[in-house]
Amino acid sequence: MNTAPTALYDYAPARRAQPAPFLPMSLDEMTALGWDECDVILISGDCYIDHPSFGMALIGRLLEAQGLRVGIIAQPEWDSAEPYKALGRPRLFFGITAGNMDSMINRYTADRKPRSDDAYTPDGAAGRRPDRAVTIYSQRCREAYPGVQIMVGGIEASLRRIAQYDYWSDKVRQSALVYAKADILLFGNAERALVEVANRAAAGEKLRDIRDVRGTAFMTPHGWMPARDWAVLDSTTVDTPGRVEPHSDPYAMEEEKQASAKAAMPEGAQPIRIISKAERLAAKQAERQKMVIRLPAYEAVAHDPVLYAHASRTLHLEANPGNARAMVQLHGERDVWLNPPPIPLTTPEMDYVYGLQYARNPHPSYGKAHIPAWEMIRFSINIMRGCFGGCTFCSITEHEGRIIQSRSEDSILQEIEDIRDKTEGFKGHISDLGGPTANMYRLACKDPKIEQSCRRLSCVYPGICENLDTDHSSLIQLYRKARAIPGVKKITIGSGLRYDLAVESPEYVKELVTHHVSGYLKIAPEHTEDGPLSKMMKPGIGSFERFKQMFEHYSRQAGKQQYLIPYFIAAHPGTTMEDMLNLALWLKKNNFKPDQVQAFTPTPMAMATTMWHTRRNPLRKLARSSEKVEVIRDAHSRKIHKAFLRYHDPVNWPILREALVDMGRADLIGNSPSHLIPPQQPGEKPVAAPRQAARKPMPAARSKPGSGKRPAAGKSRAAAAGKPRGRR
Repeated sequence: MNTAPTALYDYAPARRAQPAPFLPMSLDEMTALGWDECDVILISGDCYIDHPSFGMALIGRLLEAQGLRVGIIAQPEWDSAEPYKALGRPRLFFGITAGNMDSMINRYTADRKPRSDDAYTPDGAAGRRPDRAVTIYSQRCREAYPGVQIMVGGIEASLRRIAQYDYWSDKVRQSALVYAKADILLFGNAERALVEVANRAAAGEKLRDIRDVRGTAFMTPHGWMPARDWAVLDSTTVDTPGRVEPHSDPYAMEEEKQASAKAAMPEGAQPIRIISKAERLAAKQAERQKMVIRLPAYEAVAHDPVLYAHASRTLHLEANPGNARAMVQLHGERDVWLNPPPIPLTTPEMDYVYGLQYARNPHPSYGKAHIPAWEMIRFSINIMRGCFGGCTFCSITEHEGRIIQSRSEDSILQEIEDIRDKTEGFKGHISDLGGPTANMYRLACKDPKIEQSCRRLSCVYPGICENLDTDHSSLIQLYRKARAIPGVKKITIGSGLRYDLAVESPEYVKELVTHHVSGYLKIAPEHTEDGPLSKMMKPGIGSFERFKQMFEHYSRQAGKQQYLIPYFIAAHPGTTMEDMLNLALWLKKNNFKPDQVQAFTPTPMAMATTMWHTRRNPLRKLARSSEKVEVIRDAHSRKIHKAFLRYHDPVNWPILREALVDMGRADLIGNSPSHLIPPQQPGEKPVAAPRQAARKPMPAARSKPGSGKRPAAGKSRAAAAGKPRGRR
């Protein structure tokens, strides 16, 4: 694998031409551009908005910059192959994506019910993309043009690149490659792989023969190897400690050690040359580059929860581009081969990608249709990508990686000016400067060598790594320069804030609160209890409370009334009924009344999904005797979990009364401020609270060893034990 790839802007374009006003979606548009065919045709489950926040536009413009003629078929019907012939047969390949979201997540709620709208469709209309869109689109393209080359990518293909648990069918499904029968799959942010593969395809190579590009996956005959000198490593040996070498005596005198070594050396033997650390690391890296890890086969992980959890853990441990190895997984009689993740883009490459000539508007064919996703991002700017948080319920890390890739100040400021000058309806308000997170811009490991060798699943859990640079000064400076641009009246931050990082920089919190909060700031502590937080890899609630104190302090200092809107997750693996009760008591104590609540949705390849499916914890080494994770799967219990988050809504009081009685907590039903809910519905005559039933004992595994005590109502276990709830 190439560890020093060609920069995106260093490829020689196949031809030079002016960028199209919009990438064509019809033969008439192709004719107007003077085209008789497209080199690449992109098919997407989203409507076409020519803006870098939409993957199809970004990929299309990047291919256009390589001199290729790119057409787009957006949200085609899927009951026949005819819509896939709209632009003719592509000279090189079809590029297929489900869109900015996995099609199943886009279409169904956490309760598996169809959604009534789709933010990526004109007028928010639902039902404009098929389930498992990557597979369906690929099949229709094959029907339209037998033998055509097919490349699949985007988040749906990326998160389904190996065998993965599928929440909507409640079973383990094979890699998307098996169903789509694509020639190649690109995973992650795929600009680097896309440009290399496209240029090689333009030079005459077949997609099915391109097997040496990072960030790609493909199917091969079982046992295929890139070369004879490659080695196969069974994944069950990866996550075990190696042989422990005895340590030398640190107190021995150097002369004694040399004499001892000389005496032990056979006559005529030569001293062993000491190999430097740099030589050892180089040799080890060269060895790793010719090694593939064989994961348990699809047939094994589909029926064995422990092997599934092990495969999930192995994949996440092999996610660092600096040390990741190739992986292979048998599906039937063929292997799915995954090359190591792509090398992250440099800042100049990020600037190049976001600086391409986007129209920054929906395609004219949509007329004046309202497109919710466009309205949300039209005045926002993506300043970075990637996330080193590692939250187990989130798919950002699996798709974008843990290494932060940031744009330069100049590139970001230029985009603000472009919005001001070119985007219709701009009135001076930039709605976001962010990305997957609001405040990881330019944050990185202090030592690139340490970063390349690291195998941690998170840089901030169980505590912030001592090697992580948490300096927010670059972001503060960016905010100040952005505010100074003529015509910009307000800049608010809409991306999720990593508050455990923010509290490390009081100056940043002050800057944010003073200038970039418009009344409310959304933030996601997710829970208050250690049980679920440990399975989420999220900080303790003490970090949130410290941030809340700083937020309120700087709001008062700025003379503003501003409020935090916390988000929480119900029914996450590792969450008990008592955890949800304690969370509800905390919410009431702090006068938080959430309007919207989120129930955990198992998304493909996420580690929390592994917990949900297997009831095992992949954050630790796995064995048959590994701890079992408590999972709330039945619909009634999930409904109760959600009801605890909206304890203030009378609609939820009946089910909560029943739950509290069953838990032996009828003492929380009453009309005083110390009670969680009243004993009667609004408008009903006052009634006596239910009689107190005997409290059910705490599960032994969740009790503090040796204490025999349970926390007082409204307190977390750690707080009741007198422990601080700060950063882990």
